[in-house]
This record gives sequence, C-alpha cells and structure tokens, in this order.
Amino acid sequence: MRGRGIKGGENRGVSVEHYENFPVASVLCPPALRPAVVAIYHYARTADDIADEGHAPTEERLADLAAYRHALVEVLAGRPAGARWAAVFVPLSRQIRQFMLPGALLHDLLDAFEQDVRNPPYPDRGALLDYCRRSANPIGRLLLHLYGVGDATSLRQSDAICSALQLINFWQDLSVDGPRGRHYVPEADAQGHGVSRAELATCQDSPRARLLVRALSDWSKGLMREGAPLVQRLPGRAGWELRLVVHGGLRVLEKIRRMDHATLSARPKLGASDGPVLLWRALRKGGLP
Repeated sequence: MRGRGIKGGENRGVSVEHYENFPVASVLCPPALRPAVVAIYHYARTADDIADEGHAPTEERLADLAAYRHALVEVLAGRPAGARWAAVFVPLSRQIRQFMLPGALLHDLLDAFEQDVRNPPYPDRGALLDYCRRSANPIGRLLLHLYGVGDATSLRQSDAICSALQLINFWQDLSVDGPRGRHYVPEADAQGHGVSRAELATCQDSPRARLLVRALSDWSKGLMREGAPLVQRLPGRAGWELRLVVHGGLRVLEKIRRMDHATLSARPKLGASDGPVLLWRALRKGGLP
C-alpha cells in the first residue's frame, strides 16, 4: 500500500485523492463513515511517509515508527497520544472509540512499514503474501469492520482482493522500485525465469523479464478472481465502490498485458479516460473478472 502520489508528514496537510488500495472518502462512502475512513487514511499515510519519504537514515525512521507506535498504544488505551502527531491521533482516537476499531489491524500496518524500512528480500510468494497480510489486508478488514461485515468468507475474499491490489502495484512499479533499491519480486520467481536481482535493479528489459512479469501478473489476477465475489455480497455503496476497485486493478493488469509486460521499461497507469471504462465494466460485469 505504498502510496507515491502524495507528500505528507507531521505538520502538512494531506490530500485524500491518491493512495493505492484505499478508496478514501469517495462519493460512494456513506457520510457517517467518512470521518473514520479519513482518520484511518491519515494514520496509514503518515506512517508510510515516515517509512518511505525523505532522506532520513534507517535508524531514525525506525525510531520515529517506534514513537508512532507508542502514540497508537496510548490512544488505544484511552490516553492522549501527545502533541507530535496530534493531527493524526486526535481524530483517530475518536473513531477508535466510536467504531471500536481493532487495534491489532492498526499495529499490523506499522509492522509492514517497519519491514519496508528494513527492505528485506522476499524468498518466495509466501513471504511476499505475509507482507501483504500486514501492509494491505488490514485496510480491507478495517473498511469491512466499519460496514459491520466480519464473517470468515468476506474476510478471506477481502484479503485476496487487497493482496492482489498490492501485488499489482508492485508489478506496475518495477521501473520505479528497482532504481530505489526496492525489490518485491520473489527470488524464487526471478530465479525460475533466469532474471537476476541486478537486472531488476537496473530495469533491464528482456524476453525473460517479460515472462516473469507475465507470470506474476497471472498470479495477481488469480487472487483477484478469488476475492471478487465479495462485491456481490456487500451491501449498497460498499459493493459499488469495491466493484470499481476490483476493475481498477484488473485494468492495470490489462495495460501491463498490452505493453507486453515491459514494466521494467515504463510504468502503466490509469487516467481520466479509464473512468468510463471502469464504470461500464462495474455496471456490466459487477465485480467479477
């Protein structure tokens, strides 16, 4: 869930228009839930910026995330978080009390941000999915919690959708992540296709690399198909919003396919012209691939 389109921080205002996997306060969100959605967004966005923005050394980022986690512990216990991130934790504390937000999910997000700072390799798909379990899946579960949905099937399908969106974001961003030293391609997949870490880091496009991206994209699409039936089971606006989210992820995969999976060379992205396409597909197909 590593948003890149926003620069945030402790004392700056944060737009709520661009954050992967997180449809923040959209027109489809019931007004009664918007303050909670925005509060969760600001919490995640600020922590992500601590982990990912600027030029602070690793030790400083981890220390700031530890302080941020301490503030979370305080508000979960019903105590003031302090002045440093008051703009984040004062509204979040209100929503925690009103909606009984699960603290474990908020902690999971911080675990993922700390992992991003340490930037470990991912030996296989299972290790990467474990990262998604903490970086992306909590967002879906928090939103389901706000809608009062908590059955095992819905949670499992939500996890599949959120993990798929996170993975799609990775394959979309290969040309951006490599030069920044971020490597989310599982080593087993890269080795299986004869693609080295150095080739990924320097964004060397090749037939082998394109086959690798194709296999990873197919994996992501399979996860999306696994979770997509959730859109037909969610009520009202929540279901319609999720339809658009699912088709947005699938549209990115379509653009990756159309460029012959050459995302080491260029980053495909959605634009205004994709809006009518997504709306038509959501109406015509529901949320199913």
